[in-house]
Amino acid sequence: MDDADDRARKRLSRVPPRGAIVAVLAFVGLCSAFMFTLVVPLQAELPRILNASREDTSWVVTITLLVAAVATPISGRLGDMYGKRRVVIALLILLIFGSVIAALSNSIIGVIIGRGLQGATTGVVPLGIAIMRDVLPPERLGTSVALMSATMGVGGAVGMPVAAYLAQNADWHWLFWLAAALGVISAILVMLIVPDDVLLSPGRLDIVGAIGLAIGLTGLLLYVSRGAEWGWTAPASLISLVGGILVLLIWGWYQLRTREPLLDLRVAARPAVLFTNIAAICMGFALFSSNVTFPQLLELPVATGSGLGLDMFSAALVVATSGVVMMIISPLSGFLERTVGPRPLFTVGTAAIVLAYVFVLLWSTEVWHLLIANLLIGVGIGFSFAAMPMIIMRAVPAHETGASNGLNALFRSVGTSTASAVMGGVLAAMSIDVNGMAVPTREAFEVCFWLAIAAGIIAFALTFVIPRHPHSEQHPALPG
Repeated sequence: MDDADDRARKRLSRVPPRGAIVAVLAFVGLCSAFMFTLVVPLQAELPRILNASREDTSWVVTITLLVAAVATPISGRLGDMYGKRRVVIALLILLIFGSVIAALSNSIIGVIIGRGLQGATTGVVPLGIAIMRDVLPPERLGTSVALMSATMGVGGAVGMPVAAYLAQNADWHWLFWLAAALGVISAILVMLIVPDDVLLSPGRLDIVGAIGLAIGLTGLLLYVSRGAEWGWTAPASLISLVGGILVLLIWGWYQLRTREPLLDLRVAARPAVLFTNIAAICMGFALFSSNVTFPQLLELPVATGSGLGLDMFSAALVVATSGVVMMIISPLSGFLERTVGPRPLFTVGTAAIVLAYVFVLLWSTEVWHLLIANLLIGVGIGFSFAAMPMIIMRAVPAHETGASNGLNALFRSVGTSTASAVMGGVLAAMSIDVNGMAVPTREAFEVCFWLAIAAGIIAFALTFVIPRHPHSEQHPALPG
């Protein structure tokens, strides 16, 4: 890093207090992650309250996932070019508008539009991590990044009981008014506390690249998220899959040849970045597998032979324990990252995930069994999500941290969307009729746990091929 960047970093880190910056960014990350579980308690009721088919109302969840996957790497690139703080504020404004549109709507179209705009805010987490790299000294960076990374799991897990309580005791529109209020508070805090960027990467937005990435990712994620419903070999599914792959191949060819690409694929192909991003798919899969299977295990009636009979709010409290653990261990994650490095931390995190699903595969007949598994998942995701951005930031130039962390968040989104589709498909295919209700069998849940174990093992193995000190000599701001 040259002297100009060093001077810029010193100017940027003077004001305001660094602790306040970290706290504000963490709060924004929590609010962003909450958008993913905002409507989870309402899923069963959406066809009735929106007067639409179950197929149509599933888009209330799917659209958020699609927009998040497409917008995250694009917002990262915009942040590197025009200022991360500005882009964070713009994303929060989209969150506010989307929430208000959904809150004022009684039709499925308005809710889907609002949920799509809410999905765009996912980019604030990788942008927040990049801001931390700009403003924090090396000794504080690891702990702060661990906290910011943890918000991706904490916001969704801890927010679920809040959403469940509102869903049970108030009009469903209040969920979106709450989201709008959180967006307003977040935007005000960012404007007051987070400093303007002085570490920018001048250039132009690759519009063609952004459109190509959006089309290609949409095709793939449509296949993953809708394939079970459409039929995996149905024409619509195959068109989405093949079309998405072809567009992404052309997009990659274009990115390697254009002068100012949306994403520098040569940097993304570095072993540390590539293997970390592949492992991120597996960790996203493992995280969302519990979000799909555990609530159903907890809420299904005991008489079905599969469930534990908890109400919606109680089940959400059990699931929320993983998020609480992620938040608690974030300081420990930062300490371990500084002392032993991010790669060993990643190894421990993936091992905890495998252990969690092995445990629940063997014991899942009592509420405390799932509580223990959730605690282990909190440890695994907390360590892993803290390690991944640090590995990537050690391997890429400072001016590409926003885009590179956005790409990592994209891969995690691919993992979560895949888990949602696969777990949902398995549970639906292995259901039996119990008093007129389709109930997943115990074997269905066991298959889901085996799939999550396989994802965890793949991620665990990948941690051993990630270079221990990737290009650290090029980035003296980060401890090697």
